[in-house]
Amino acid sequence: MIANHPAETTVAAPRKLFYALWPNDAERAALAALQAGVQGRLTPRAKLHITLAFLGQQPADTVPTLLAILEELTLPPLRLEIDCYGYFARPRIAWAGMTQVPPPLMDLQADLVRRLEAAGISAATHGSFKPHVTLARESREAPPAAPFAPMVWQVDRAVLVESLPGGQYVVIGR
Repeated sequence: MIANHPAETTVAAPRKLFYALWPNDAERAALAALQAGVQGRLTPRAKLHITLAFLGQQPADTVPTLLAILEELTLPPLRLEIDCYGYFARPRIAWAGMTQVPPPLMDLQADLVRRLEAAGISAATHGSFKPHVTLARESREAPPAAPFAPMVWQVDRAVLVESLPGGQYVVIGR
């Protein structure tokens, strides 16, 4: 039997990662208030965000590249008006989103995906980008179609987030 050489390094475990627009505390409170209109397992307030690109499990050694992509990304002035509910039937997700998505948001997401592809990293896309805040999972029905006063979100940061076992989110890059 041959013992491992002490100089050998162990491979770090993959990390579950995604890029997101991250609200401040006041915006997060306003988003949480929208949960009163939905049913299901509510998303904890601290986890409310808009995903720009879900990366899934990534080798730990890709993190420096992902942070460099984030640093190079130009965040345009974005004023989001969260003004409608929506529902993804298959995963049973109730969400809040925008009836009019600002073109700069779509451009930002497309730029991010291009940068990821250029680095050889695939972002999981489930069809076209549909910016939304997941309010509840396991929702048995769509939220009411009734309009509500728009929640205004002045986006000031995009982040790289790690989803840890147990469901905690940790921002690892701004």
